[in-house]
Amino acid sequence: MRVAVDTNILVYAEGGNDPQRKRIALDVLDALPEDSIFIPVQVLGELFNVLTRKAGWAREAARDAVLAWRDTVPTIDTTPSILIAASDLAVDHQFRIWDALVVAAAAAADCRLLLSEDLHDGFTWGGVTVINPFAATRHPLLEAALADAGPREA
Repeated sequence: MRVAVDTNILVYAEGGNDPQRKRIALDVLDALPEDSIFIPVQVLGELFNVLTRKAGWAREAARDAVLAWRDTVPTIDTTPSILIAASDLAVDHQFRIWDALVVAAAAAADCRLLLSEDLHDGFTWGGVTVINPFAATRHPLLEAALADAGPREA
């Protein structure tokens, strides 16, 4: 099962001011099959912005974090057709265009899940379901994605 990751998950994975959420984010990302995780390019731009503006990171450190994610996880480019789909999503469902771009990119990449704390948990569009990995009860689709990984070798 293909899984897209939203900005807030990466921010927490980078240590964004919440040790418990950092642990959960890293645990979920580590447990998913490596070839199942994708990052919309929009998310990497937002990651740079959050790390420099909200977390107070130096630009060089934020760039290094963005490059590290880009080098280890396949990205989903924003294309003109993704932009049009995002515009429709923004109009039809009142999403901010930046959030809509993330959802539309995930759908274009045939992702089944989009891990996000900030978007509408349970919302489904274009075959993508938004799931909050920090919810008290883990969504069945996230459980299924984690089960796809099977046991990890020690």
